Amino acid sequence: MKKPWVIGITGASGAVYGVRLCEVLLSMQYPLHLLITDAGWRVLKEELDWQVSRRSEALEKHFGGLGGTYRYHPIQDIGASIASGSFRTAGMVIVPCSMGTLSGIARGASDNLLERTADVMLKEGRRLILVPRETPLHAIHLENMLTLARAGARIVPAMPGFYHRPSDMRELIDFMVGKLLDTMDIDHELYRRWGQPDATE
Repeated sequence: MKKPWVIGITGASGAVYGVRLCEVLLSMQYPLHLLITDAGWRVLKEELDWQVSRRSEALEKHFGGLGGTYRYHPIQDIGASIASGSFRTAGMVIVPCSMGTLSGIARGASDNLLERTADVMLKEGRRLILVPRETPLHAIHLENMLTLARAGARIVPAMPGFYHRPSDMRELIDFMVGKLLDTMDIDHELYRRWGQPDATE
């Protein structure tokens, strides 16, 4: 039985990365626990035209019927199962991760369920993968990333590669999602790896 993953989506640009990761994991039959900040819902609306006035319906429209199961946790439900280290998960990915969320995790604030769950991952020695999406970066951003890297988190900035010669936006998105799956130690075929022949050759 596959262990569940926690997926967080925050208010940074790049919500499509989080949505695509959920789609892929659900199609692979992974159970998911979803956390979306209020700003994350705003970005889903602004960037992807999600109708977010009824959140449960929006999630079911985009993630229902993909194979795996998901459970959505309101961001203020600090008593949710994933807030406890005794609840077993494979780890957590926050994609995209805003600088505000990154800062909260770096200082151990646990002001909401997302930050608390990330703190649980660190204290339990589980995978915590953060996908910051901001540019340019100032010293505080960099220091917070360094703090979290030293604490055991993996920092995977949203920096798509081009050596696989992407032909459209979907291939750029899949490259980043593929890099996340690599960090999660999950096999996939979302992009052509360096040295791997092109299917057209």
